[in-house]
Amino acid sequence: MKKLIGLLILLISFTSYGQRENSTVKVGDKAPMFKAKDQHGNVVKSSDILKNEQLIVVFYRGQWCPLCNKHLSHLQDHVEDFKQAGAQLLAISPEVPVNVSKTVKKTNAHYPILYDKDSKIMKEYAVEFMLPENLQKKYKGYGIDLTVANGNNDQLLPVPATYIIGKNGKVKYVHYDPDYKNRSNAEDILKHL
Repeated sequence: MKKLIGLLILLISFTSYGQRENSTVKVGDKAPMFKAKDQHGNVVKSSDILKNEQLIVVFYRGQWCPLCNKHLSHLQDHVEDFKQAGAQLLAISPEVPVNVSKTVKKTNAHYPILYDKDSKIMKEYAVEFMLPENLQKKYKGYGIDLTVANGNNDQLLPVPATYIIGKNGKVKYVHYDPDYKNRSNAEDILKHL
């Protein structure tokens, strides 16, 4: 319990450190296309999904983040609503596949969760930021080592952002807030599908 309280305090301590104020990918822009492996090892291509459905793209920090897990669980509760509106939900994380599997267990996610190897997709959407060295040390004190979690040394995390991409490949909705506590919600997403 003490560790959990410490983790929450730590998360609250850096609402916008080193993050862009606004998304560089805007409504009306052509969305960056991507491909990555999901929790089952399948290659998922955004261009393939957009042939038949709209795409809801959610960036999250990792299975160690309680707010991320709560957000992804909330979205899981509305997967059928998204499908009925003609959209596919998927989440993207810089965490290695074993940790993506932990996210699936914690959130009961029945939608693709993609491993963003070396943060390539995060960089294309410009949602990445480098965790400052002092916070890296604090995170490690709470058992969160991004080098191990993400399988590299770059210490990058995403702003927890959400994008809706129409079948034409253009962005229809953006929720981007450097304050990690503010997340998209299913109701707003559904209004933009």
